[in-house]
Amino acid sequence: MSKYYSPFSIQELIPQEEKLEVKKQKGKLVIGLPKETHFEEKRICLTPDAVGALSQHGHKIVVESQAGKCASFTDQNYSDAGAEIAYDAKQVFECHIILKIEPPTIDEIKWIKPQSILVSALQLKTQSKKYFESLAQKKITAIAFDFIKDEKGMFPVLKSLSEIAGTASVLIAAELMSNQSNGNGVLLGNISGVPPCEVVILGAGTVGEFAAKSALGIGASVKVFDNSIFKLRSIQNNIHRPIYTSTLQPRTLQKALMRCDVAIGALRGTSRAPVVVTEEMIQKMKPGAVIVDVSIDRGGCFETSEVTTHQKPTYTKHGITHYCVPNIPSRYARTATVSISNIVTPFLLHIAEEGGFEQAFKSERVLRSGMYFYRGIVTNRAVAEWFDLPYRDINLLLL
Repeated sequence: MSKYYSPFSIQELIPQEEKLEVKKQKGKLVIGLPKETHFEEKRICLTPDAVGALSQHGHKIVVESQAGKCASFTDQNYSDAGAEIAYDAKQVFECHIILKIEPPTIDEIKWIKPQSILVSALQLKTQSKKYFESLAQKKITAIAFDFIKDEKGMFPVLKSLSEIAGTASVLIAAELMSNQSNGNGVLLGNISGVPPCEVVILGAGTVGEFAAKSALGIGASVKVFDNSIFKLRSIQNNIHRPIYTSTLQPRTLQKALMRCDVAIGALRGTSRAPVVVTEEMIQKMKPGAVIVDVSIDRGGCFETSEVTTHQKPTYTKHGITHYCVPNIPSRYARTATVSISNIVTPFLLHIAEEGGFEQAFKSERVLRSGMYFYRGIVTNRAVAEWFDLPYRDINLLLL
């Protein structure tokens, strides 16, 4: 009689106890919302409604007094939503999670506890090496709104703010052309029997698309210029109507600028916005025409562009009104706050469901994409190369 052999041992053949999945422990978040101290920054990361949603899930929110004032949110609004109002900025920065619009200053970083989590914009070009050394010293984990990329490869925060900037650029231009603003007294709209205003938009990205939608919505004639055929085709599809589009050819662009009432700059570059409109081109534009350079935060795409402020937003050069204010969404602080809050709040609730940031980082690729510091270690290659800092891959650190 032949003998049968089994690859399993006797112990392995004995029925084993069933192993069930251990339920994840929900984490309790302690979030600090400090008041923005950066010049002309009026936004805040969470609305009172968002604070209420987080409070109902058992999370603690500490809001600095008057933090939402510029966005028309009072301390009473936040208090009624369940937030704790702090009258000392240091108390807010001692929370485990700090939510800010602008990056903290060096002095504010000193108040942050070691191994805390910072969520804010980064604005790489305006930072110094000392900022990152201060974060490393405190072993802080930092996430930048600028870097967060969703499953479709889009940047949700930047896209949302670009939509606001694009829409606002047309509204600003319309106001600057009125007699009240010492303009030509031209209405940016379509009135029966009156030729429509002509608007030239440089750039077919999100800003350009929403500027075009707003201008077309009030009856203006729109021309869009960009060197990307893909973007020009996309803007045609997204607007759902045929509009004039062209690549950036100097002679064609010059003709369009000579006839236009409004020119909007919305081009982006790798290190800075490309200057595609020379001073000579601007000298040939209509007297009283308006330039709104949305890309001024990256250097601007008009040769005559100079940075202005919300207090003194315009200047005139060669008879052309220039509006070159960086951070246009801050002009509409409440709308921008609601937009940012709608993106940030679901992230925070998901992080709590996962059991906290540490667990969420391992399972959530979207969060990892926005991380540029992990416990004091630089995890973003662009940051490391820009400031000559040692770089480590975040995926290797989380193994």
